[in-house]
Amino acid sequence: ALSKPEVVEFWRVVLDYRQIGPDDLVDPRGRGPMLWFQDMDSPRRQRNRIHVDVSLPRVQAEARLQAGLAAGGTLVSDAHAPMWWTLADPEGNEVDIAAHTDLD
Repeated sequence: ALSKPEVVEFWRVVLDYRQIGPDDLVDPRGRGPMLWFQDMDSPRRQRNRIHVDVSLPRVQAEARLQAGLAAGGTLVSDAHAPMWWTLADPEGNEVDIAAHTDLD
């Protein structure tokens, strides 16, 4: 069984957010949206899935990739590396870690 703390920790590190309580993540820079992780009361036959793109300066992208892997993420694809890598959280929701030279 998957645990919400593992999912929250994955998203905390890939977004470089700060955790507030067990369920909330906030952008310490005050630019991005706050995220709240909600438990569902009843099982669903098909889970909701999300896909987020995180754009970073090229020099930070690989470190964020490694942080996501260390936090329980799995590499889905590196076919477009070093432009971007696709990771999945412990429930299969995906994030692209994208390296953008215009952010350097």
